[in-house]
Amino acid sequence: MLKPTSAEEYLSRSSSNGELKPFQAALIPPELIRINQFERGLSTKLGNSFEECARLIALEHHQDVRRGYDIKNQVSIAAFAEAELQKQNYESAAKQEKEKPSFQQMITAVMNARGSNDLELKIAPVDLYILAKDGTEFFFEIKAPKPNKGQCLEVLQRLLRFHLLHGVNRPKAQAYYAMPYNPYGATKVDYKWTHAKSYLPFDEAVVIGNEFWNIVGGATAYEELLEIYLEVGREKSKYMLDTLAFGF
Repeated sequence: MLKPTSAEEYLSRSSSNGELKPFQAALIPPELIRINQFERGLSTKLGNSFEECARLIALEHHQDVRRGYDIKNQVSIAAFAEAELQKQNYESAAKQEKEKPSFQQMITAVMNARGSNDLELKIAPVDLYILAKDGTEFFFEIKAPKPNKGQCLEVLQRLLRFHLLHGVNRPKAQAYYAMPYNPYGATKVDYKWTHAKSYLPFDEAVVIGNEFWNIVGGATAYEELLEIYLEVGREKSKYMLDTLAFGF
């Protein structure tokens, strides 16, 4: 990416990927823009790597593990809609700073709405499915640790529908929003992102950092995985610097 020589010159450019940012380009050196683009692209790929790492680790510890697992079932339209209603009620309570229903209460309400009429085949994709050795089933939506309000509510609805389509309540089946790391510290108590705290039943439906990796692969899984990433980082650091230097 070349620094604009003039406003006229930059405004004559085109980008098939929609990467033109005239005001940023005018102010920010191209080297910093390349670093930002590199970081954004890497963050997207890291999200996929977390899912695959979790799958590979879990295979060593559990009965069955599947990535990109689809839950399919015939459910009544009313019950499927109940998950949307529960999400709306939760959002309304959060906005009005009223007492919010527990995640368990919401799951039960959705399960109780099942009927034998108006059945329709529904499919809910799950990022990661784990069947533990004790028979407990885990359904994880693996997402970034700083979601916006809409993402929080969307995942909440998905978690409720996982239980509905699978037809199993807690604790036999457990659905979670999984955050691979905690940007605020070592423990769940350290976490402070307002949207997730307000628009998710955080204590019940979210596992974060070590809490997630402990379910996947035991108490040392998180630290061991990070050591592997550190090793890869040391091996690939020169390649990444060269990539940036020669115009990523």
